[in-house]
Amino acid sequence: MSEFFDPYNADRPLMLKCSCGRDHTVAEHQAEEAVQRASDQAARTLRERSETAEFEAYSNEFIEATLVKAIFPHDEQRRRFLRAVGKGTAMAAIASVVPVASLQAMAQEKGALEKTNLKVGFIPITCATPLIMAHPLGFYSKQGLNVEVTKTAGWALVRDKMINKEYDASHFLSPMPLAISLGLGSNAVPMNVATVQNINGQAITLALKHKDNRDPKNWKGFKFGIPFDYSMHNFLLRYYLAENGLNPDTDVQLRVIPPAEMVANLRAGNIDGFLGPDPFNQRAVFDEVGFIHVLTKDLWNGHPCCAFGTSTEFIQKNPNTFAALYRSVLTAAAMARQPKNRELIAKVIAPSQYLNQPEAVLNQVLTGRFADGLGKIQNVPERADFDPMPWQSMAVWMLTQMQRWGYIKGDVDYKGIAEKVFLITDARKYMKELGQDFKAGPAYEKHTIMGKVFDPAKPADYLKSFAIKKV
Repeated sequence: MSEFFDPYNADRPLMLKCSCGRDHTVAEHQAEEAVQRASDQAARTLRERSETAEFEAYSNEFIEATLVKAIFPHDEQRRRFLRAVGKGTAMAAIASVVPVASLQAMAQEKGALEKTNLKVGFIPITCATPLIMAHPLGFYSKQGLNVEVTKTAGWALVRDKMINKEYDASHFLSPMPLAISLGLGSNAVPMNVATVQNINGQAITLALKHKDNRDPKNWKGFKFGIPFDYSMHNFLLRYYLAENGLNPDTDVQLRVIPPAEMVANLRAGNIDGFLGPDPFNQRAVFDEVGFIHVLTKDLWNGHPCCAFGTSTEFIQKNPNTFAALYRSVLTAAAMARQPKNRELIAKVIAPSQYLNQPEAVLNQVLTGRFADGLGKIQNVPERADFDPMPWQSMAVWMLTQMQRWGYIKGDVDYKGIAEKVFLITDARKYMKELGQDFKAGPAYEKHTIMGKVFDPAKPADYLKSFAIKKV
């Protein structure tokens, strides 16, 4: 009897609902429990894998390789340095430098944590996979942290909660810390990107009625959903439309829609399509209301989407706590990068407290084997990946697009802003002590977006090269 209404339970009111107190059917309750059991079992399996000597070695090497890559963005620099000073000296030098600007949080031994109870926000999308999975897999607790990962309704709310210090750290859209630091759309509060949460992992999804209208030159008058103004989704969609001759400010309508509402708006006919985060592109296919027109990987392979970050003030006041958070998220990213773990990760993040999505949808996104809504099964292993490096060149590109579309007025100190917000390292000054000065060499990666090379050393020239822009 208690499975249904439980009328003789003195500890809860009698409601004609499921005995758990929620307004859903017993079948729905049982389905949720089945999802949770699968999630718990997958988490146990992944925890066991994370505790093996093999994964510990892999994770440590992954973190170290990430830091070395930060110091030497171009491999020839790394090799030249190693040949000059030898492996032992190089390892000692690198061990003494920092991966997070001048704070030296990761370089120090695990010091006493300034704060152990933390609240970390996230939007329920696959971009947040490392930040989310670090919780059920125990990566936070292994660093001595008691982290509450808190599902948040939209990006403006994430911004406000970070500014108001209701969250200690958060899942961000990677342009958001730049915008918040500059006071765009909010009060200016210095924020930092510690790691990129994911690369690729987005798509342009269109309503089924447009199956025979795949040429974007014919999309004048379309209405598109984007999750936030300061998002890679907005900037990539604008870029794509402009490269096809459409002005995104006059030829189409761009509407800010929370990711979780995109599929419903597509179904209702309120929008013709969206450039949004997964799993909602795949969910549109799953619900038979849309198809995947193009993966953003095909526009810019390796582009950043979401990031993990916090306020500059939090890092300054809590460097050891921040280092512990950093290690936790990087360990999760190391596990998420391994293809053999993706199916289990889909189970771990599927339940309602995390993404609340069908496991089949998440599995398609994370493994890259997916139905495209056009009758084909695609196999794109790089559809989503989890490279944590916050390249400052990526930040410079975002700033050029903010300026291109009028979000930033006037001159921009591209390099200064990028290096202040996207934390990689100022380790080169330590290398001087060994007689190695790489400042004369290139320090930023070049990127290719839709066939056009972006040189972060020449952002102003890049901006001038566009025929369609606001400025």
